[in-house]
Amino acid sequence: MVERVRAGVAMREVARQFRVSLSVVQRWVRRAGEQRLGRVDWSSRPPRAARSQNRTRVEIEMSILVLRSELAKSSDLGEHGAAAIHRTLVERGGAAPPSVRTIGRILRRSGVLDVAGRVRTAAPALGWYLPEVAAKRGELDSFDTVSGLLLEGGIEVVVLNGISLHGGLVTSWPRYAITSELTASLLVEHWTEFGLPQYAQFDNGNIFVGSNRYPDVVGRVMRTCLLLGVIPVFAPPREPGFQAAVESLNGRWQAKVWSRFRRETIVELLDHSDRYIAAARRQSALRIERAPLRSPMPSHPLLDLQSHPAGTIIFIRRTDDRGLVFVLGHRFLIDPLWPHRLVRAEVDLDGGVIRFFALRRREPKAQPLLAEHPYTLPHRHFSPRQD
Repeated sequence: MVERVRAGVAMREVARQFRVSLSVVQRWVRRAGEQRLGRVDWSSRPPRAARSQNRTRVEIEMSILVLRSELAKSSDLGEHGAAAIHRTLVERGGAAPPSVRTIGRILRRSGVLDVAGRVRTAAPALGWYLPEVAAKRGELDSFDTVSGLLLEGGIEVVVLNGISLHGGLVTSWPRYAITSELTASLLVEHWTEFGLPQYAQFDNGNIFVGSNRYPDVVGRVMRTCLLLGVIPVFAPPREPGFQAAVESLNGRWQAKVWSRFRRETIVELLDHSDRYIAAARRQSALRIERAPLRSPMPSHPLLDLQSHPAGTIIFIRRTDDRGLVFVLGHRFLIDPLWPHRLVRAEVDLDGGVIRFFALRRREPKAQPLLAEHPYTLPHRHFSPRQD
């Protein structure tokens, strides 16, 4: 462990690799100090508790271990943990027994616990499923909608919220209705002001992904992103975490805007929302400044939705029990030995291929290629029915 730390590996990572606590690694590193490893005294030293007069006597510890074995065989409740041992000692009378916590420490120290302690692993980097985003070489904007909000008089409004992953650049558009056409125009407006991210992430609603009634559908929002050189990314259905940033913004917006003020008209709601967004941007100014650079919007972007889509579309998906994944209305075999696992599907429209990469939160940097399948998007006239 000390050798790994001296080689430049973080102590937390060494603790995870050797399945020990961080304090164990820190203790041995302190023991080694600046000495050569061959000269360090690695012999065991009695812990501080062993030199303390408050340590439980050996005969009491042995009686606790014997009682635990008895309870494991004879307890009507089937309980033989620290609480059950303490309760039995109290019922039998005699000298005051050790506390429940002390009994628990005795059991842990003796190695007789049935369940091993949980080894906590470090959380993966933001955007870990996209290597460019995880390395902070590219920015990702996440978008989501909030529906079911009613103004005075029962008038429903829908809110489209967005936030950048690294910079925390927020935006919000309350409207009477959010369509794919309106979403595309709002994205262009937002990116014209702040610049283009490398990725734009959405959920799988029809507003973003297009109609699910037909295969090989590339909807208006996807086409707009591809025409601007932004890679659209679609989070896996019913998977927590991937849209956590924008979902957190949804909660803050509802708490700080929707629930704080009386809203009779959408004009009043827009005013409250705009003031909140402006304040949030001021608060995150330094973070926005330090975020990965955004590309400038072209002076006169040509958004020809009838042109054949080109570029890359990314779908984060989970395989089924047979190792199959559903993408763009088709099922692709990934690997029978990779069931119920996450994959990143990169649809290369220019190369005519879909590449599937393995994803694991425990090993976020290990994303091997699992499978490649030829795929050609049919040439067809874009229709609003695809939205």
